[in-house]
Amino acid sequence: QIPVGTEIEGMNILGLVLFALVLGVALKKLGQEGEDLIRFFNSFNEATMVLVTWIMWYVPIGIMFLVGSKIVEMEDIVLLVTSLGKYIFASILGHVIHGGIILPLIYFAATRQNPYPMGHSEHRDALCFISPCSVSSSATLPSMIKCIEENNRVDKRIS
Repeated sequence: QIPVGTEIEGMNILGLVLFALVLGVALKKLGQEGEDLIRFFNSFNEATMVLVTWIMWYVPIGIMFLVGSKIVEMEDIVLLVTSLGKYIFASILGHVIHGGIILPLIYFAATRQNPYPMGHSEHRDALCFISPCSVSSSATLPSMIKCIEENNRVDKRIS
Protein backbone atom coordinates (compact mmCIF):
# COMPACT_ATOMS: atom_id res chain seq x y z
CA GLN A 1 0.00 0.00 0.00
CA ILE A 2 1.11 3.50 -0.78
CA PRO A 3 0.44 5.96 2.04
CA VAL A 4 -1.67 8.87 0.90
CA GLY A 5 -1.74 12.15 2.80
CA THR A 6 -5.12 13.32 3.89
CA GLU A 7 -6.24 16.85 4.38
CA ILE A 8 -6.60 17.67 8.05
CA GLU A 9 -9.44 19.91 9.11
CA GLY A 10 -8.50 22.77 11.38
CA MET A 11 -6.80 26.10 11.53
CA ASN A 12 -3.56 26.73 9.65
CA ILE A 13 -1.48 28.01 12.57
CA LEU A 14 1.79 28.15 10.63
CA GLY A 15 0.18 30.29 7.93
CA LEU A 16 -1.33 32.57 10.56
CA VAL A 17 2.00 33.05 12.34
CA LEU A 18 3.82 33.68 9.05
CA PHE A 19 1.19 36.22 7.99
CA ALA A 20 1.46 38.01 11.36
CA LEU A 21 5.25 38.18 11.05
CA VAL A 22 5.16 39.50 7.49
CA LEU A 23 2.44 42.04 8.38
CA GLY A 24 4.50 43.27 11.35
CA VAL A 25 7.59 43.73 9.20
CA ALA A 26 5.55 45.50 6.51
CA LEU A 27 3.99 47.87 9.06
CA LYS A 28 7.40 48.76 10.47
CA LYS A 29 8.70 49.40 6.95
CA LEU A 30 5.84 51.86 6.33
CA GLY A 31 7.15 54.07 9.11
CA GLN A 32 4.72 56.76 10.28
CA GLU A 33 1.87 55.48 8.11
CA GLY A 34 2.04 52.04 9.72
CA GLU A 35 2.09 53.47 13.25
CA ASP A 36 -1.68 54.02 13.21
CA LEU A 37 -2.37 50.34 12.58
CA ILE A 38 0.26 49.32 15.14
CA ARG A 39 -1.45 51.56 17.74
CA PHE A 40 -4.80 49.96 16.81
CA PHE A 41 -3.41 46.46 17.37
CA ASN A 42 -1.86 47.52 20.69
CA SER A 43 -5.21 48.96 21.82
CA PHE A 44 -6.99 45.81 20.66
CA ASN A 45 -4.51 43.72 22.65
CA GLU A 46 -5.12 45.80 25.78
CA ALA A 47 -8.90 45.45 25.40
CA THR A 48 -8.54 41.69 24.94
CA MET A 49 -6.45 41.45 28.11
CA VAL A 50 -9.14 43.32 30.06
CA LEU A 51 -11.82 40.96 28.73
CA VAL A 52 -9.79 37.87 29.64
CA THR A 53 -9.25 39.28 33.15
CA TRP A 54 -13.00 39.80 33.57
CA ILE A 55 -13.72 36.30 32.33
CA MET A 56 -11.17 34.80 34.72
CA TRP A 57 -12.90 36.50 37.66
CA TYR A 58 -16.33 35.08 36.75
CA VAL A 59 -15.38 31.59 35.49
CA PRO A 60 -14.99 30.08 39.00
CA ILE A 61 -18.59 31.02 39.80
CA GLY A 62 -19.88 29.26 36.69
CA ILE A 63 -17.75 26.20 37.35
CA MET A 64 -19.02 26.10 40.95
CA PHE A 65 -22.61 25.87 39.69
CA LEU A 66 -21.71 23.23 37.08
CA VAL A 67 -19.99 21.08 39.70
CA GLY A 68 -22.80 21.72 42.18
CA SER A 69 -25.40 20.42 39.74
CA LYS A 70 -23.42 17.21 39.23
CA ILE A 71 -22.98 16.74 43.00
CA VAL A 72 -26.75 17.03 43.49
CA GLU A 73 -27.24 14.22 40.94
CA MET A 74 -24.85 11.86 42.79
CA GLU A 75 -26.29 8.94 44.76
CA ASP A 76 -23.38 8.13 47.13
CA ILE A 77 -22.05 11.47 48.35
CA VAL A 78 -19.61 9.88 50.86
CA LEU A 79 -17.83 7.98 48.08
CA LEU A 80 -17.64 11.20 46.06
CA VAL A 81 -16.15 13.20 48.93
CA THR A 82 -13.54 10.56 49.83
CA SER A 83 -12.52 10.06 46.20
CA LEU A 84 -12.36 13.78 45.60
CA GLY A 85 -10.37 14.30 48.80
CA LYS A 86 -7.79 11.70 47.73
CA TYR A 87 -7.53 13.32 44.32
CA ILE A 88 -7.10 16.82 45.77
CA PHE A 89 -4.46 15.58 48.23
CA ALA A 90 -2.51 13.81 45.47
CA SER A 91 -2.74 16.85 43.21
CA ILE A 92 -1.56 19.29 45.89
CA LEU A 93 1.26 16.94 46.93
CA GLY A 94 2.38 16.65 43.31
CA HIS A 95 2.36 20.42 42.87
CA VAL A 96 4.29 20.95 46.10
CA ILE A 97 6.94 18.40 45.13
CA HIS A 98 7.25 19.71 41.58
CA GLY A 99 7.06 23.44 42.32
CA GLY A 100 8.76 23.44 45.71
CA ILE A 101 11.54 20.89 45.18
CA ILE A 102 12.11 19.83 41.56
CA LEU A 103 11.90 23.22 39.82
CA PRO A 104 14.02 25.03 42.46
CA LEU A 105 16.66 22.28 42.14
CA ILE A 106 16.76 22.78 38.38
CA TYR A 107 16.97 26.56 38.87
CA PHE A 108 19.80 26.15 41.40
CA ALA A 109 21.69 23.73 39.16
CA ALA A 110 21.45 26.12 36.22
CA THR A 111 22.19 29.43 37.99
CA ARG A 112 23.83 28.54 41.33
CA GLN A 113 21.50 31.07 43.00
CA ASN A 114 18.90 30.66 45.73
CA PRO A 115 15.62 29.99 43.90
CA TYR A 116 13.21 30.69 46.76
CA PRO A 117 13.28 34.51 47.01
CA MET A 118 12.75 34.87 43.24
CA GLY A 119 9.17 34.80 42.10
CA HIS A 120 7.28 34.51 45.34
CA SER A 121 6.61 38.15 46.14
CA GLU A 122 6.79 39.41 42.55
CA HIS A 123 4.29 36.92 41.12
CA ARG A 124 2.14 36.21 44.16
CA ASP A 125 -1.12 37.24 42.46
CA ALA A 126 -0.69 34.96 39.47
CA LEU A 127 0.83 32.02 41.30
CA CYS A 128 -1.57 31.91 44.24
CA PHE A 129 -4.90 32.81 42.73
CA ILE A 130 -5.24 32.53 38.98
CA SER A 131 -2.95 29.60 38.16
CA PRO A 132 -4.67 27.00 40.40
CA CYS A 133 -8.11 28.13 39.21
CA SER A 134 -7.45 27.39 35.56
CA VAL A 135 -5.84 24.56 33.65
CA SER A 136 -5.24 26.91 30.74
CA SER A 137 -1.90 28.66 30.74
CA SER A 138 -3.23 31.24 28.30
CA ALA A 139 -5.87 32.25 30.85
CA THR A 140 -3.16 33.23 33.34
CA LEU A 141 -1.26 35.37 30.83
CA PRO A 142 -2.87 38.73 31.70
CA SER A 143 -2.02 38.32 35.37
CA MET A 144 1.51 37.12 34.66
CA ILE A 145 2.15 39.93 32.19
CA LYS A 146 0.91 42.48 34.74
CA CYS A 147 3.16 41.01 37.45
CA ILE A 148 6.17 40.97 35.14
CA GLU A 149 5.67 44.55 33.96
CA GLU A 150 4.79 46.13 37.32
CA ASN A 151 6.80 44.11 39.85
CA ASN A 152 9.87 43.17 37.83
CA ARG A 153 9.88 46.32 35.69
CA VAL A 154 10.24 44.39 32.43
CA ASP A 155 9.66 46.45 29.26
CA LYS A 156 6.15 46.06 27.83
CA ARG A 157 7.51 45.08 24.42
CA ILE A 158 9.37 42.14 25.96
CA SER A 159 6.58 40.92 28.22
